[in-house]
Amino acid sequence: MLQATQGVKPSLVQYVGVSILCSLVVVVFARLTYGLMLPAMRESLDLSFTQAAFLGTVTALGYLSLVLPAGLFATRFGASRAILLGVAFVVVGFFGLSFASSYLWLVVLMVILGAATAFAYTPLISLLGSWFPSRRGTVIGLANSGVGTGMFLTGALVPWLIESGETADSGWRLVWLLFAICALVCAFFVMRVLRDPPKLAMATPSTGKSTGIIGAYRNRHVRLVAWIYGIVGVTYILQSLFMYSFALDTGLSPTQAGHLVALMGVLSIFAGPGWGWAADRIGHSRALMICLALALLGTLLPVIWPLYTAFFLHYFLLGVSTTGQFTSILAATTKTVSNDQAAVAISFVTLFFAAGQLIGPSAAGVLLEVTGNYQLMFLLSSALIGVGVYISAIIGDSD
Repeated sequence: MLQATQGVKPSLVQYVGVSILCSLVVVVFARLTYGLMLPAMRESLDLSFTQAAFLGTVTALGYLSLVLPAGLFATRFGASRAILLGVAFVVVGFFGLSFASSYLWLVVLMVILGAATAFAYTPLISLLGSWFPSRRGTVIGLANSGVGTGMFLTGALVPWLIESGETADSGWRLVWLLFAICALVCAFFVMRVLRDPPKLAMATPSTGKSTGIIGAYRNRHVRLVAWIYGIVGVTYILQSLFMYSFALDTGLSPTQAGHLVALMGVLSIFAGPGWGWAADRIGHSRALMICLALALLGTLLPVIWPLYTAFFLHYFLLGVSTTGQFTSILAATTKTVSNDQAAVAISFVTLFFAAGQLIGPSAAGVLLEVTGNYQLMFLLSSALIGVGVYISAIIGDSD
């Protein structure tokens, strides 16, 4: 029986399965795969670095501007409806991108993808925490394994699909169309499986939202986690958008670079649940510090040594640490707040993450336009990750 009955504890397997599919569609396909599309889209549409990076920026803008309205919508109408609306947005965005050529339409469609992530991902995490509060870290880690699955699939298939197109224009358009079909399948399972717990369904948004945001702001632990999430927002989107292009710029073939992205994805599938399990035992903040330290080392290696081995180590280290960052951050966010304020705290820290994703691509686009130097950009990114390691150490000392 696919459908969960209102008020009856749903199947963990069903919810985790749908959550993995949602994460794959609204995070990987909608946000992270653009970096793999970027070289082909730039060439096909004759985009400058600034224009290409701006498309990543407006996606983050759509996410940032709607993450709190999405939370309000989820509180008023239910998280399951918010998730379904987000998946519907992503269907529209993918279909549109498979046909659009006008830069203005590309901008609009990328904003829609950002809105899709805002409406789908954060309510999804809140919904999982509401149904399975005693296993929140593990369930979040399992849901985030969809990111790894998606990175494996896209890393292995997207470069091949783009190169197999009959023209330079047809390959990347086919990929967006396939993403749209996958999103339709995701929408079907969201409708059949996801339901709101009774408390969430009966909640009224009028009394607690502003108090909850103020409470999150006044919570030092939540504020520090929010700053780390902002740093992750900047550095992760830069890695997703430009590391593949950096690898091609140093002489790696699209197939080689795609295989490395796929490697990162395979490792991420297991790393998310693994870090969720480990964080419950050593502490979410300490797990976060270790993950960030691994990401720092992985980002520095291609800067110092821009050869295949360094890129292999980069994708390996990011593969074992990236989903651990997200899992640890989301779990650490709710550590010092009550269960009924968890969704508000997650929305608060997500604002910082979205702001980082907004700032990162635009700043990187300008830097690359002026210098054309990927190494300088990732050196600055490494410095930011170092700040994140320091802040996570402070949080760990205070736990």
